[in-house]
Amino acid sequence: MKRIKKQQIGYFLHIFFSLTILFSRQHFVSGKSIDNSLTQNYQPLEYENPSSLPKFISRGQSYRAVIDDTIVLPCATQDLGSNILLWRRGSSVVTASNLMITRDPRFRLLDEYSLQIKGVRPQDAGDYICQIGDAENRDLVHTVEILVPPTVRAHPETGHVTARKGSSVTLECKASGNPVPNVHWIRVTKREHLSDAPRLSEGPTLTLEHVERKSSGIYRCVADNGVRDPVSIDMQLTVLSPPELETERAWVHAGEGHEAQLVCIVHGEANPELMWYQDSFLLDPTDRRTMDSRGDRHILTIRNIQQSDFGNYSCVADNALGRAKKYIEVSGRPGPAQFHSPLYSRSRDVYNLTWSIESIPKLEEIRILYRKLMMNETYQQPGRWHELVLTPPHTRQETPHHFMTYTIRGLENNSVYEAIVQAKNQYGWNEVSDIYQFYTQSNNLMMTEEEVEMAVQSEFSVGNRLQLSTSICLLLTFLIAIRGID
Repeated sequence: MKRIKKQQIGYFLHIFFSLTILFSRQHFVSGKSIDNSLTQNYQPLEYENPSSLPKFISRGQSYRAVIDDTIVLPCATQDLGSNILLWRRGSSVVTASNLMITRDPRFRLLDEYSLQIKGVRPQDAGDYICQIGDAENRDLVHTVEILVPPTVRAHPETGHVTARKGSSVTLECKASGNPVPNVHWIRVTKREHLSDAPRLSEGPTLTLEHVERKSSGIYRCVADNGVRDPVSIDMQLTVLSPPELETERAWVHAGEGHEAQLVCIVHGEANPELMWYQDSFLLDPTDRRTMDSRGDRHILTIRNIQQSDFGNYSCVADNALGRAKKYIEVSGRPGPAQFHSPLYSRSRDVYNLTWSIESIPKLEEIRILYRKLMMNETYQQPGRWHELVLTPPHTRQETPHHFMTYTIRGLENNSVYEAIVQAKNQYGWNEVSDIYQFYTQSNNLMMTEEEVEMAVQSEFSVGNRLQLSTSICLLLTFLIAIRGID
């Protein structure tokens, strides 16, 4: 037993003397050499054969590890003899021979003196040195870089920013990680998939100039450094603005004894208050009149309409930043005519004009005006109006929508015509309808039923018909030429 204890004491003394020599030579204690009588008397091992000097088999490398990973730093040697190995990081000794100097349980020695580090942290980055404790003090250096996935936070931390309409606002997020993350901004909308959303800005800040009400919404800051998945954080921008109003219909048809609904839609973040007026008089709820709101839709309902209820109404919205007003007319007059005729006539000199008109009271008179549009490739000139006055049949109507048709005769073939319709009931004439355009066939070209149906199904809008008139005439001329060849 005494002999074993003497051997252990000798082993530890050997390690102690080796460490002392290493630290004294490299000035690890306050940058000064250690003056110790023990180190002066200690003589390192001398090697008679230089080829038997201890050397490293492993080579120094650079390691990149993601946070929480485990890394192993090799330190394989040859001809170590009685020399000891130690791991150190900077001035801190991690291991000496098989002794763990550090108290960090994440560090441990493996076979061939490899150093294992579990659950790496950002502070573990740096140089790790495996050193042979001989006269040469040979070093093997491994460099460790810890990769940290990106994190991002909003500034301010609430993630909510408020700005006034017309001002400039800056949204900011702060990202961290290793490598330093790349940051960009997108806007979150329901219409676009986020992967297709355009980038608004690169970098941690997004500046929006002259913001409007429509600028309100969610803006997303995305950070990515290639380590694991990108991360993001949303910021809510609220733009305070004077209220903005829109109406579902600026003209509402009604009849005595019936019900009418007036709808105003209010936009504005500063808690707008809405009021209803008839002419210049503020309206209050009554047994026939109610005022409701559903979200941003405000509804004025008038039941059992009377003559005094006809007229001009307005909805007025107020908030701390301003006021807005929109007008709605409630009228018993007929609504404007809506046309349902096909674009092309089935004959050369006759056209069936079909339309509908909304009117709760019965219609008393219909007026049709039509004219030929003289045109060629370079100009178009309208002819004079022809007027037709019709008396509608007094049939019982289950709905307020009146569908009517009239056959216009005596038209010229291969021509373009325009028509308008106006109607009258007990409350007066309605507004003149939009101009409707139609076409007659040529003498030499009689379209088949199938061709007419195809023409009817063509999706030409009323607004484009005037612009397409010349092209259609040229198309008809081309078809005539083809029939002549056949």
